[in-house]
Amino acid sequence: MKFLKTLDAKFFHTEIPYKPMGKYAHFLTVRVTESYPLFQTDGELNKARVRAGVEDKNTISRLSMFKRKQSTPERLVGRELLRTYGFVKPEECEYNVEFGMDNPDCIIYGFAIGDSGSEKSKVVVDTAFSITAFDESHETFTLNAPFENGTMASKGEKGSKPGEVTSRINQQDHIRPQVFFPSIVTLKDPTEASFLYVFNNILRTRHYGAQTTRTGRVRNELIGVIFADGEIVSNLRWTQAIYDQMKTAGTLKAPDPLDEDDVAQAAKTAIQTLMNEEFIVHSDFIGEDFQPLITEVKTLTASEAGVRSILNQADQEAKAYADKHIGKKKAASARS
Repeated sequence: MKFLKTLDAKFFHTEIPYKPMGKYAHFLTVRVTESYPLFQTDGELNKARVRAGVEDKNTISRLSMFKRKQSTPERLVGRELLRTYGFVKPEECEYNVEFGMDNPDCIIYGFAIGDSGSEKSKVVVDTAFSITAFDESHETFTLNAPFENGTMASKGEKGSKPGEVTSRINQQDHIRPQVFFPSIVTLKDPTEASFLYVFNNILRTRHYGAQTTRTGRVRNELIGVIFADGEIVSNLRWTQAIYDQMKTAGTLKAPDPLDEDDVAQAAKTAIQTLMNEEFIVHSDFIGEDFQPLITEVKTLTASEAGVRSILNQADQEAKAYADKHIGKKKAASARS
């Protein structure tokens, strides 16, 4: 079943291949914080000391958004949709507990169940870095909670007695709103249905990082898609090139947040420049060339019938793949 009129069928496989076939779809995403998310390990925000730009050789600290912080929320959104539309029952496939092994989530994003089997993810996401420096991109909050008598206690305390002032204060670093993380999400050997499945997951995901029920609001702005016969530049190099573009244009306005339009323009210019330096075959849909595709995808995924048709096709392809390849692996494992 063909969904997209704006793309040539040559970019997609007609079925999910078992071995790598050298087709790549790269989603060019700029993740924008819209609240105070936490991307942390061991209680501290993740950060890295790196060069500011490709041309600017000064060293700065940048916030880091590890790959799991990106891919896990997106696949969970896809799993939720599969359950909503009846393609996966809750008892059939439980994330990180007992995978169903034959649905779009398991086949596209991969799974590992000890001796029972595994499937390598076809979605590749690497660590993303903030455009702005760490010092400009975070702030420290005091964590406390009110009680009915009007007293305040820091998080984790039982409260203070009447008239007693507590000196125990808990603090936590949070990422500020309007911090930008350029991120390239790569889908290997896409079918049209798997391409739309991943595309839709990126568009729909709204929360990333710790405490996703209370904070962590992030919006994904896609600025383009690149089809290629190999992998393209890293998130870090793209981020550094964006920094150079914005520095040259005078749109780095520390300590004020970056303007979203300035970031989008710099991101498009930077990736086009970087792609001109690549030694692979690629077809770029960026800027105006991307608009017909994003419009068509949003129209398709905005209706129940459209979403159901995508999930149905993706589910059929996943089950066909599982029957043909995962079934063989399970049988071989049982014999051994």
